[in-house]
Amino acid sequence: MKDEILEMIHAGSIDMTRVKNLFSQPQMNTVDIAEIFENLDREKIVQFFRILPKNTAADVFAHMDADQQQLTVESLTDTEVGEIVNSLFVDDAVDFIEEMPANVVKRVLQNVQNEKRKTINQLLQYPDDSAGSIMTTEYIDLLANATVQEAFDVIRKTGLNKETIYTCYVMHWDRLLVGVVSAKTLMLARPQDKIGNIMDTNIVFAYTTDDQEAVAALFKKYDLLAMPVVDKEKRLVGIITIDDIVEVIEEENTEDFEKMGALNPSDEPYLKTSIIKLARNRILWLLVLMLSATVTGGVISSFEHSLAVLPILVAFIPMLMDTGGNAGSQSSTLIIRGMAVGEITLKDIIKVIWREIRIGTLCGIALGLVNFVRIYLMNGRDLLLCTAVTASLFCTILMAKSVGCMLPMLAKKLKIDPAIMAAPLITTIVDGTSLIVYFSIAKFIFKL
Repeated sequence: MKDEILEMIHAGSIDMTRVKNLFSQPQMNTVDIAEIFENLDREKIVQFFRILPKNTAADVFAHMDADQQQLTVESLTDTEVGEIVNSLFVDDAVDFIEEMPANVVKRVLQNVQNEKRKTINQLLQYPDDSAGSIMTTEYIDLLANATVQEAFDVIRKTGLNKETIYTCYVMHWDRLLVGVVSAKTLMLARPQDKIGNIMDTNIVFAYTTDDQEAVAALFKKYDLLAMPVVDKEKRLVGIITIDDIVEVIEEENTEDFEKMGALNPSDEPYLKTSIIKLARNRILWLLVLMLSATVTGGVISSFEHSLAVLPILVAFIPMLMDTGGNAGSQSSTLIIRGMAVGEITLKDIIKVIWREIRIGTLCGIALGLVNFVRIYLMNGRDLLLCTAVTASLFCTILMAKSVGCMLPMLAKKLKIDPAIMAAPLITTIVDGTSLIVYFSIAKFIFKL
């Protein structure tokens, strides 16, 4: 059905009656419908949105991108805007509002129910990247002294508008979180059983101010579908569901990739970010790396006499620098990833360094042997030159592996994002030190 609609769009012959009928089919997933909107021009987006069934319009709206949401809201009446936003889950409404300009936000909030507006404003006040900023307040809450039968009555009455009913949260009258109970546990219990007797009191929870990346790590560690969020007094204020955590993981991974590529992170998609902003995100790091390259130039200048006596040394500088940078990048990438998923902690630093030294030794020997044979065959069987370059390559790889594993862990110790200590910065450090090692070995061997 999705393909049929897309074919009509691309062919330019859209039968709106047929489209409306297809949108009404239960087989049509709201995510697939939202993808159809990506293929529409501005005039058709609102036209298509208006023929959506009322029970799916809000879900489709939640999956549309920010530009399409803004265009839709600007084209709808105040009543229609209110109906859409009031039908959204609170966390989806907050995500939508955060992406909108001030004039759109003002109009949206004016047409939202008072209680929901209050909740949205409350969630918007939590710090960015905190657990509170991604939680929803739509969950099933039960009292510990209620029976299983009473719990099912609550779920049937309120569950339709809740984010999830698979996990219910048990509280005292003062909203103090005391346990959780799954739908499976409820279904297997007797109707007269008390919730307090069957609930799980070993609760994994987050505080509203916890970093969302740490919350994502807890989801992975305990294999959760939802997690309660509490305030400082451990009163339940919301929950975080797995769909929000998937978005957090994607955002954090994107941010790490950008930092590892010497870019300032951007919240906007590449094709929707202005050229000026993209350039600004890159220029700062490019300037830093360019200026840091003066260290490399200074090293070469200090060995100018050695290069004048033996110009052949210049031919192997790119190979040494590139190999050192690549070796360091390999180590830093694995260490950063290991720390991100919790496989490596700061207390493992000695183990990590010792492991990378051994890896560097094996890599250095393997690359050194190949390099020795290559230079021997291509450069007139000069054993002294072969020895100098091979020894320098071995030391460079060993040093690069050590630096590549230590810098990210040092950054973590200093509470700096380890991704910053990635390929570009490590390459710059290794370049300068590898040249010092190379020329020092060459001077010693050739008595320069």
